[in-house]
Amino acid sequence: MLSRVADSLYWMSRNIERAENNARALSVQLVHMLEASDQQVLDRDWEEILEVCASVHDYYAHYDRLDRDTLINYLTINPINVNSLANCMKYARENAKSTRDNIPDELWQVLNKFHLEQKGWEEHSFTIQHTQGYIKHMINTSMTAQGIIESSMTRGNSYTFIKVAKWLERAEKTARILNVVCEKNKKQAVENSNSYYYWLTGLQLVNGYDAYIKEHPPTMHPAQVLSFLIDEPKFPRSIRYCMNHVLSAVNKLEKGKVSDYSEDLFQILSTVEEELNETNIEEMNMEELMRFLDHFQDRCHTVSRIFTETYYLVEPVRVR
Repeated sequence: MLSRVADSLYWMSRNIERAENNARALSVQLVHMLEASDQQVLDRDWEEILEVCASVHDYYAHYDRLDRDTLINYLTINPINVNSLANCMKYARENAKSTRDNIPDELWQVLNKFHLEQKGWEEHSFTIQHTQGYIKHMINTSMTAQGIIESSMTRGNSYTFIKVAKWLERAEKTARILNVVCEKNKKQAVENSNSYYYWLTGLQLVNGYDAYIKEHPPTMHPAQVLSFLIDEPKFPRSIRYCMNHVLSAVNKLEKGKVSDYSEDLFQILSTVEEELNETNIEEMNMEELMRFLDHFQDRCHTVSRIFTETYYLVEPVRVR
């Protein structure tokens, strides 16, 4: 496989996953907005959604205050936000277009259909109802694309590059979301049970509430929520699950052999695995958890950099 093809597959997958994750975060916030009675709390929640979507610094570079309608536009269709839903799907489509010989035709059709319908969505005024419809359409498009990948692609190199990108993006986003939730609770002990709302929000942001409640009915203990989202090997959005699958995919790509060119990649993945194994989530306070999550996000960036260097991929500035 040509490096440029692998590069396009990798960033197609990361942007599809990023768009879905950001869409879910925005959807949760819109529901909370309808329920909130304290404007100050609501403004703080909006800033946290910006942090989750990795756009807070760029936002304040263009705007000097939080405004609901501006924020919704910025997170959904604004072209100046590289992480807006529209831009993520635009980048995904561009990368898919250059790799059409390596992906199912149905996948291209789904991404292209979203692109063609984008103008129609932008022409409407973005009411809350319309925005929720756009977000639902975005999530359905992403899930359809992922379903096509799982059901139609042979398990070769193309599939593996797509999966590594998906799991890396998802692991980093889960860590980012948990960091935001822990920031809310940094003055409280992990065992404090008075912050039900925060942990409920964290589960909703990673689409993990239903899965968690099935495992821990009917409790919402902070330590259990953190262990579930960080260390649960059976939950497909936990940090451990995602990183286990990244390592498995790289092993498959290299047929289990460590070569000179892949030694650094295997080393960093092994280091991440060891750090996860040595971390006792239930014994950590909020400050320790935040340091751990910051460190893990740095590790994700390092894994991504070494992965792209190992396979001569070029990491585009526009999607970082």
